[in-house]
Amino acid sequence: MMDEPEATTETVQEARAKEARAKEAAAIRRRWITLGEGIAVLAVTISALTLYINWSDKQETRAEKAAESQAASVRAARLVLHADSVEGDRIRLRPTDPAQVVQSQTILFPKALGLTPVDTTGEPRIEADWFADRLKQAREAAKLPDDSVGDEKLPVAIVTRFVVDGEPHESAALYDIGYGITGRWLAGHRLSLRGLSLVDTVTAAGAQKALDQRWAGMPAGRPANKPGT
Repeated sequence: MMDEPEATTETVQEARAKEARAKEAAAIRRRWITLGEGIAVLAVTISALTLYINWSDKQETRAEKAAESQAASVRAARLVLHADSVEGDRIRLRPTDPAQVVQSQTILFPKALGLTPVDTTGEPRIEADWFADRLKQAREAAKLPDDSVGDEKLPVAIVTRFVVDGEPHESAALYDIGYGITGRWLAGHRLSLRGLSLVDTVTAAGAQKALDQRWAGMPAGRPANKPGT
């Protein structure tokens, strides 16, 4: 009869030990679950971050490509002409960008000269015969020297229609034609073309006005006053 309390005590201790082991096992499982959840959350976070970085890179690449495309379009639409060759009475013109192919041009002259605009197709050029006589008359009215010391200037506006990679464009700009003049009024004067220089870009609609303003500021565009005026 005295052994029963000891047996009961052992049973209670075993039960408590089992309970402790069960709690420990449960705690371990909870730790593993928590660790697994953390790893899963981390994996999702890394995946989301990777997707964002990839998306951001693509957006940046698209933006860069769009900017490059826009810049290329702007460059393509910016036309600068220069003298490909000068033959005395003719200047052959060529775009500085070889990708630009000129289709046609309209050359405008100062209104004061009373000249009609000249249209060209396929062969960009400027010919002295288009304006020589009227220019000589303007120089005579302004009482300018018979012989030019350096290069004289005649402003013109050139509206050019050209193609780049199959896309049509239009450009308008003011240019100065460089020329020289020699001779005497009675014996006649000879005009020699020297070259072409860009002054400024303008709109096609405002080209004539800008041209006339530039001409008015030049010596040949300011006729000398007659005696008594």
